[in-house]
Amino acid sequence: MMPSTVPPQPVATSPVAPATALHTPAAGPTDTAKTNPHPPAGPNRTPKGPDWWLMMRAFLTQGKRIASFAPSSRFMARKILDGINWATAGSIVELGAGTGPITAEMVRLASPKTRLVVIELDPTLCGRLRERFRGSPNVEVILGDATKFGELLAERGIPKVDHVLSGLPLPSFPAEVRDSILATAARTIASGGTFRQLTVMPLVYYKLYRRYFEAVRFRFVPFNLPPGGVYVCRGFRGAVNP
Repeated sequence: MMPSTVPPQPVATSPVAPATALHTPAAGPTDTAKTNPHPPAGPNRTPKGPDWWLMMRAFLTQGKRIASFAPSSRFMARKILDGINWATAGSIVELGAGTGPITAEMVRLASPKTRLVVIELDPTLCGRLRERFRGSPNVEVILGDATKFGELLAERGIPKVDHVLSGLPLPSFPAEVRDSILATAARTIASGGTFRQLTVMPLVYYKLYRRYFEAVRFRFVPFNLPPGGVYVCRGFRGAVNP
């Protein structure tokens, strides 16, 4: 008898999992943003926090380039714009706009055809301005050095403006820089226009502005933090030594 043979049984084997790369993919811009809870604010990024905090932070970090530690009150905004003929104003430039209380009052009063050019050096404050006025087509917010506003206006084809509104701390600037800013204003302001300067030190610098202008009128604003006012200047005559 032939010995019976048992057919070979198949050997069970476990399936082999495909090899996988054991590495973490490099983080892209989106991943980086997710891991950074406090991304830096910039002119195109929505800044966080109330206006007073943004101004206070800019004041502490920018030093003498920021005129005040708090936004201008609505009383200050109204006072600096008092007397402007909005029916005929073609363009107005605002230097050092901060968080935009004066800009907001201009938007409220101005004709849609009036061109409002707003210049701010601090990127965070500029971001707040762009966020706040993105729905106002006649407002252009520029991130730039307001001391060079003549060049910024020329780049945009604006040879003349009706009024220059300044929130810059001019008395803190070196004399040559201040002379240059006011000389640029004199060349830029159209006939009948004014240079209007904010201050939080009422009347202290009246004689300073009288050195530059034939006519200077001071308007006191008690309801502001701190109390201040506005110099309305006409008839530029150049820097005159005291």
